Amino acid sequence: MTEKAADGAADSNARAYTVSELAFALKRTIEEAYGFVRLRGELSKVTFHGNGHVYLDIKDDKACIAGVIWRTQTGRLAIKPETGLEVVVTGRVTTYPGRSQYQIVIETMEPAGVGALLAQFERLKAKLAAEGLFEASRKRRLPSMPTTIGVITSPTGAVIRDILHRIRERWPCRVVVWPVVVQGDQAAAQVRAAIEGFGAFGDGGGMPRPDLIIVARGGGSVEDLWAFNDEALARAAAASVIPLISAVGHETDTTLIDFVSDRRAPTPTAAAEIATPVFADLASALADYQHRLARCVASAIEHRRSRLAAAAGALPRPNDLLAIASQRLDIASAHLGAALTGNIAAHRHDLAAAASPLKPSLLERSAQVKAQHLARLGPRLAPAVYRRLEQLRMVLIGLDKLRISLDPDRPLSRGFARVSRPDGELVRSAAALKTGEGVRLLFHDASREAVIGAAAPAPARTRPPAREPGQGSLF
Repeated sequence: MTEKAADGAADSNARAYTVSELAFALKRTIEEAYGFVRLRGELSKVTFHGNGHVYLDIKDDKACIAGVIWRTQTGRLAIKPETGLEVVVTGRVTTYPGRSQYQIVIETMEPAGVGALLAQFERLKAKLAAEGLFEASRKRRLPSMPTTIGVITSPTGAVIRDILHRIRERWPCRVVVWPVVVQGDQAAAQVRAAIEGFGAFGDGGGMPRPDLIIVARGGGSVEDLWAFNDEALARAAAASVIPLISAVGHETDTTLIDFVSDRRAPTPTAAAEIATPVFADLASALADYQHRLARCVASAIEHRRSRLAAAAGALPRPNDLLAIASQRLDIASAHLGAALTGNIAAHRHDLAAAASPLKPSLLERSAQVKAQHLARLGPRLAPAVYRRLEQLRMVLIGLDKLRISLDPDRPLSRGFARVSRPDGELVRSAAALKTGEGVRLLFHDASREAVIGAAAPAPARTRPPAREPGQGSLF
């Protein structure tokens, strides 16, 4: 029977396919039957080829199918393929004739539920944390009074309106908006490009570099905010040369950009409040500082004036300083003539006593010498006495001028008045008086009562009249 069967096979009219014909026929059959499929499984053996294609396997607990993502589709995926990630992909099933292998050409890829997204989020978070991108030591202080703020967000919607309104009512500064999409496949790339673009401002361009950046987006689901969990975006935010505030989602939403930013805001409106001070508060604080400074200066002046008055009170009266010296001068002047006469007589007596034992000729010569000496001293005596008297007179004049300058009533004769309260207390400054308070004004000839009125406005400054031609300057 074996020989008969062999003879029948040899005589069969069935067509013999070439390998290529059969392989491509199977390819067309599979592609027609599975032109669009939706497949769920776990990624494994994810390989990024140098030409941009991605090769991987999708498996479950019983089977495995190869998959490929062409480079034209890799940038459009909602998530980045990673080994161990559970996903749902769509595409078409085809074969690779060169290896007799079937595979799925993936067009879209999304995580298989929130759990898969959170697992991927935790893996990326742990990876970046291990590199030190979340460290508090690398976070920079925000500028206290920014002049330019860059805002990266969607140009439409309530977020940008809330930020602009809040900044406008708090702080006068320039706001530069970089419009981006904040959801979908292109969101992460656009936000990353905006951060890097703001960092390039000021490098020879006309636009000044912002003092800080706000990345903002409203709330949403995990899938809606997933673009802000992109690893490349997180690294760009960490490497930003400008301090960055993250305001993505609501207070309970957390993304990777929140951890690498210099400051996280719970809402976009809160980001505007963190970025700007309140101008009215700064103006009020400045006015308070000015008032305190004025009070400190006035207090210091008053303290020194009191110390000067106390020191002046401890000085003796000018009359007391002059009285003793004047009396001594009068006594010396009264006794000067008699003392000079007595001195001459004493010297004459001594001369006579010394000359009596001498010969008359020698005595006469000595007397002549004495007489000549006295003759020379006689004219010099009177000028010496007058000079001494003049010196003492000038000392008296100086002391009298000091007495006059220290007289507290002297300025009254020049048109000044001394202000005191009814009880006699001296008023030293206008700030010590209240409107309606009674005071006493002391002039050089009499005193008058007065009542303090409201402070008058400062007079307007007027230009001095022009000098007449030919009139000289006094200065």
